[in-house]
Formats: sequence, structure tokens, C-alpha cells
Amino acid sequence: MMQIFKTTDGNISTIASKEEGCWISLVSPTEEEIIRVAVENGIEIDDMRAALDDEERSRIQIEDNYTMIIVDVPMTEIRSNKQCYITIPMSIILVNKTIITVCLEETEVLRAFAQSKIRNFHTHMKTRFVLQILYKNASLFLLYLRNINRQSEVIEENMHKSTKNKELIELLELEKSLMYFTTSLRSNEMVLEKLLKTESVKKYPEDKELLEDVIIENKQAIEMSNIYTGILSGMTDAFASIINNNLNIIMKILATITIVLSIPTMIFSAYGMNLNSSGMPLSQSPYGFVLVIVFTIVLTLIVAFIFFKKNLF
Repeated sequence: MMQIFKTTDGNISTIASKEEGCWISLVSPTEEEIIRVAVENGIEIDDMRAALDDEERSRIQIEDNYTMIIVDVPMTEIRSNKQCYITIPMSIILVNKTIITVCLEETEVLRAFAQSKIRNFHTHMKTRFVLQILYKNASLFLLYLRNINRQSEVIEENMHKSTKNKELIELLELEKSLMYFTTSLRSNEMVLEKLLKTESVKKYPEDKELLEDVIIENKQAIEMSNIYTGILSGMTDAFASIINNNLNIIMKILATITIVLSIPTMIFSAYGMNLNSSGMPLSQSPYGFVLVIVFTIVLTLIVAFIFFKKNLF
């Protein structure tokens, strides 16, 4: 899908065709849209398709008439009714007085600009627009990292009483998401460092300050991702042991209950044998049945009390 945006008096609107100072947004574009935009703006077809490859690495590519910046952006997806986090590449192409963004899926980063949720946003201010996209991207990484931390805390509460692998698998999914984030953030950091040094993207004094803010935000996301990765790794190992321990406790309780219940079973089994009644204790007494029952209950309670004092229940 291709959309063309332009800001006028601080308000963003959709326009029908390309104009000076516009923003062309390509989200999961068709082959016809890719060829059309590439031909109209003098861009290589392969460069237009670069961001549509899930494995594309973050980089800056400087050509004679355009500059392409590829960064990884965070995304959410539902797997097994659970929210998981991944990253996908997004390219920002600066050509003449137009900005082109290409992405395989619609992202929160670009949606915020399309819905005019970003202050002081103007499509004709190319450098500032690019830096605002990168800043929003770094901020979104931080937001998703906080969400991952909150999810891990919920899982932690459930793990204390769990004997199943469900929570452990959820922790492994979060740990995998953090690995994606860490790798993508480090790649984005290299792009930002190169963007700071390159002269092909014209930067004004206020733009340099914004770029430094983007770099700081990205470094903070990297540090937070490393911290959460270490925490989750330790939690996964610890809770694997907790699950085994919880299972051992349950098995211990079941074994204790089995021993206690075996006492009346043995007594009643002995009295249930087809033997001469004269040889059975209390068999001739009119209160024999009641006395055997009482004796069995008392003996069972004594054994249960002993086990209870030894913390076997």
C-alpha cells in the first residue's frame, strides 16, 4: 500500500500525487508500486526492495542522488495467544526534496506520524523528520522493553506455585525477544554513529542535538535490554529448579499420604481374609467391629501426627 503525506500549517494530510516536500509511505508495497516510485525518483529497484527482506541488516547507503538508511524497528505479534516481540527492517530514503519510507508491515513508529501524534513534525524538513523517526523508534524499543519486564514479573508470580512448563516457555519466549532487541539495537547504534559523521545528510545545530538525543536513547535501550536479558536468563535457570522442587514436594506429600492410608488397608485386609474367626482378635466380641475401626483410626492419626511433626505434609 502506498500513501503520500504532506504537512501544511502543522497539519498532516494525504495527497493524491507526489509534491515537493512530501512523504511517500510504502507498507507491504506491490511490485508495481515499487517500480513506480523507483522510476519516478531515480532509485535502484534492489534498494527499494531492501527493507522487504526480513534478514536485511541495518546500514547507511549513500548514492549519487539519494541516501538510504535502514534500521530495525520493534513489532508485536501473537503466537499461541501470547504477545511476542520481534524486529523488522525499515528503510528511509532521502531523495531530492522527498522522503520515502519502505516497510514490510505497518509499524507504531510510522503510524504515530501518519496520525499526527508527533509535535513539531513537518514533512519538508527532511533531516529533522528522519531524526524524529529514529527517536520515536528508540523510544518504542524502551516502551516494549518495559512491557517485557512487566510480563516477566507476572510470570515470576505464577512460577512460585507452578509445576508445569508453561511459564518457563513464556520466559524463554521473552528471552528470545530480548535477543532480537539487543541485536537490532546494536545494529541501529552503528547506523546512528555513522549518521553523526556523514556529511551527505545535512544537519543544522538543532538537528545535531536531536541526533545526540537519539543516540542516548538508543544506548539506554541497549543497556536496559542487556540488564533484562541477564535477569531473565537467571530467572529461567532458577525457576527451572523451582518447578522441579515443587514437583518433588508434591511427590513427597503423595508418598506420605500413601503410607498413612496403607495402615487401615492392611488391617482391613487382614480381617477380610477367609480364616477361622476364632483366631482373629476381637472376633467373638459383640463390639469387635467398632473396636477394630476405632483402633485403626487412632493408629492412623498417630502415624499422621508423627509425619506432620516431621514436616512431611
